[in-house]
Amino acid sequence: MTFTSVALEAPAGITAKLGWDPATSVHDRRRLLAKELVVERLGCDPKEVRVDREAPRGFGYHRRLIATRAGVDLPLTIATASFRAATVVVVCEPGIRVGVDLRDLHPDAADLAVMRRHSHLFDESNVPDLVDHWTRAQAVLEADGRGTRVAAQHVRLDTGRTAGWIPDRTARYAIADVSRDAFVITIAHTLA
Repeated sequence: MTFTSVALEAPAGITAKLGWDPATSVHDRRRLLAKELVVERLGCDPKEVRVDREAPRGFGYHRRLIATRAGVDLPLTIATASFRAATVVVVCEPGIRVGVDLRDLHPDAADLAVMRRHSHLFDESNVPDLVDHWTRAQAVLEADGRGTRVAAQHVRLDTGRTAGWIPDRTARYAIADVSRDAFVITIAHTLA
């Protein structure tokens, strides 16, 4: 199999792609997709853009991807999510807080146990609904930026699951389902 990517129908101001290939490392998939999105956004030659991970700030710090052109950091936010051999990358302006989550419709027993433990759903036996709920909560957590310091059960979703928030913050996030094929993909974002 070779690396394959497809554009996702993301909200206005955000571009996103899904890529997969079990032979390509997760870090390479992230960089390849980010570079594709940045080049398309700028309309430039791929040789002009470089995508690297930022320097580590400390132990356990998850480094963000940074795009540069002619040695200058580009003012773009890059968010990623990976699950098994698939990766989603989202690129937007820095004024937009964005989070993305990616799962498939067949979580293993350990993932299901975590989802059920942190879920607010009445019927946790409905696995597709549970996965949908979970990806939305995880995308909101990613957009919030505090990561694992906030447990998933603190995320609140409106009844239509089109908006989410964490009660101790004022930020509200629009939620977009950009699922593709057998992947459940959710983008949570503020408006610029």
